[in-house]
Amino acid sequence: MKRKIELLAPGGDVDSIKAAIFAGANAIYCGLNNFNARNRATNINFEDLNGILNLAHRNNCKVFLTLNIIIVGNEIPTLIRLLNKLINTRIDGVIVQDLGLFYLLSKYFKDLKIHASTQLTTHNEGQIKFLSKLAATRVNLSRELNIDEIKTLTLIGHNNNILTEVFVHGSYCISFSGICYLSSVHGGTSGNRGRCSQPCRDRYLTTPKGKKFPLNLKDNSAFFDLREISDAGVDSLKIEGRIKKFDYVYMVVNSWKKQIQSFNNKNRLNNDNSDLYKVFNREFSNSFLQGDINKNMFIDNPRVSSIQHPFEINNHSRNDEAIKDKTQLYEEKIEIKINVKNKIKSLSIAKSPLMISISGGLDTPLKVSVKTPYTSFVVLSESNLVKKQKSTTKSLNHNFLFERLRTLNNTGYHIEHIELDNLQKDLFIPIKELHSIKKRISFLLNGSKEVIDPIDVPVLKKQDIVKITPALSLLISSQEDLCICNKTSANIYFQLPNSFKNKYSEFIELFLKNRQLIPWFPSILIGENYDVALEFLQQVQPKLIVTNNTGIAYEAYKKGIFWIAGPYLNTVNSFSLLCLKENFNCYGSFVSNEINKDQIKSIINPENFKLYYSIYHPILLMSSRQCLFHQVIGCTKSRIDEKCIQKCKKFSSITNLKKVSLYIEKTEGNYHSIYNNNNFLNADIVTDIPGIFSGFCIDLRNIKTETKIEVDKSKIIKLFENLLNGNPDSKKELKQTIHPTTNAQYKKGI
Repeated sequence: MKRKIELLAPGGDVDSIKAAIFAGANAIYCGLNNFNARNRATNINFEDLNGILNLAHRNNCKVFLTLNIIIVGNEIPTLIRLLNKLINTRIDGVIVQDLGLFYLLSKYFKDLKIHASTQLTTHNEGQIKFLSKLAATRVNLSRELNIDEIKTLTLIGHNNNILTEVFVHGSYCISFSGICYLSSVHGGTSGNRGRCSQPCRDRYLTTPKGKKFPLNLKDNSAFFDLREISDAGVDSLKIEGRIKKFDYVYMVVNSWKKQIQSFNNKNRLNNDNSDLYKVFNREFSNSFLQGDINKNMFIDNPRVSSIQHPFEINNHSRNDEAIKDKTQLYEEKIEIKINVKNKIKSLSIAKSPLMISISGGLDTPLKVSVKTPYTSFVVLSESNLVKKQKSTTKSLNHNFLFERLRTLNNTGYHIEHIELDNLQKDLFIPIKELHSIKKRISFLLNGSKEVIDPIDVPVLKKQDIVKITPALSLLISSQEDLCICNKTSANIYFQLPNSFKNKYSEFIELFLKNRQLIPWFPSILIGENYDVALEFLQQVQPKLIVTNNTGIAYEAYKKGIFWIAGPYLNTVNSFSLLCLKENFNCYGSFVSNEINKDQIKSIINPENFKLYYSIYHPILLMSSRQCLFHQVIGCTKSRIDEKCIQKCKKFSSITNLKKVSLYIEKTEGNYHSIYNNNNFLNADIVTDIPGIFSGFCIDLRNIKTETKIEVDKSKIIKLFENLLNGNPDSKKELKQTIHPTTNAQYKKGI
């Protein structure tokens, strides 16, 4: 018998959840109205959650709740109240992105199983060990990984008591998840807050290659790759689609369920995926999984392709035949919706009725018999019933007992009837006994899980403001800029590329010769590129690093290297800082540039921990493992090979319909990146929030945007030094010297 592999389905609303259950999903992930990364989905109310859990569990289906956004300070009290409610449900796990929430769950709410969200873009061994230390029991691996990379990380996960899940069907993101800021910068709707407006799917001005949707990828489908995924040891197959409707969920889950059953029972795969084309799709690709990243992954059409598919299959030569097929498909789609709707009608998330019969006589225990549609049991009091003695003592009548038991209605059940025919009148039992009986009933109704009293999370106290003179730091990536080091006392961060195995010796020599350089590690380090980065740490033995990759953070912690959390770790609340400091001995952290002044002010800094902020930089909108030039200016290669990341060096742009340009850059050793038209400049923060930041960083890398700088880099550094030293004219001079710029995120926040 083959290893059982979980089929994990999306549940954007109640009907989609029912459809997933009916189609045979083993688990469902869904979100509440708050704290989840699909705010555009209908989502569910907490009042429905217990009913959903009862329905799912009766059908041998687990339910995971998405709490997978970054969380700002003023939301923490509401979040803690929610967690205190969740611990008394039978939720099977919570899906998490925010490091502060990891901290709260692993320290205070240990009964809730933690799943690491795709927003953490997990792609190397160190990241899995990092998440294991935070009590994660499952991790969703990056969509960009190939089957060999998945197999390696799954083995590492299992060795660290972590299960792995892999997206096998639904939308691809063009960007690595969690580090895409395109929607945030251009629409004020952050993907890290579940509000992505999907500008990558938008139409742009026609590119030189004649493409109107240059960032639009086909959908992911690994339907025919089940054997390889199973052989890789993956524990869960995840279907994307919490914004999709119930008929989509049913058809996709049903198709995958049949494929899994065929594989398990007959050791063969179905070769017919036509049902997947009958619901929303952008055509399909499995190229990331196969490690064949090519130009055919793109589609220059944002609309549903299900209508087009039968034309291509049937190869019609006459228009009337095409019209007939089109009509037939529309009719079939309507029939699918009707059929699925009828099928899920029988599934109810309504609270199950409780029939309670209470009996007993003088000097006997109180007997409470509980019956539901699915079970029955009896609870006895520990002490015996006695005669009512005082006028102030309430006898056990219907109203009194209902009041004492009514909180059972807050579960997935409701009291439909209380029967007292066999209870002798004018008897009494201590209220604490009734409370004990109610707890035991709740325990049995809740799958023999103890009711947990509300957990008090200590309120963090702001430290006294101490006068801090913030230091200036510079980020460079070119050896040509090393001359700057001799002209300033600022800290110099030097960015390492995503892959530098071909220049490994060169970088070792650079840092050994220039000990003042502080290595700055990128967000993405996959496979051997991560291994090379570890070897770099071993050889250079730096005293301090900055890292945007938690895998490198974990290794720095293990090696005793001081490390600073970079700005792309999306740190936005006080508990995230505690998480980094207490679990990984973090030296300090950059605060995310997505949050505004008030959201920054709410952050409480731990003792002996330094905060940093980038006050000037080109705005990275996204990074991609895909080639972004295929659809824009073209490329002589149809697919990415090993030389592309090491050698390719190109620049281009795309322009949206609002006539705003986005700049695409590929440099040697790095993945493709898109930058905003205007750089970020926030000189206001220096005076707005004094006494918080130990350092401010300016990014002097040679990244081309529309922002112009009127002086050389040495003079730019001097202007920023004047700003930090309190020169009253420095803000004006900076804005005149560096233009145009934006600090919209600092004003709006998330």
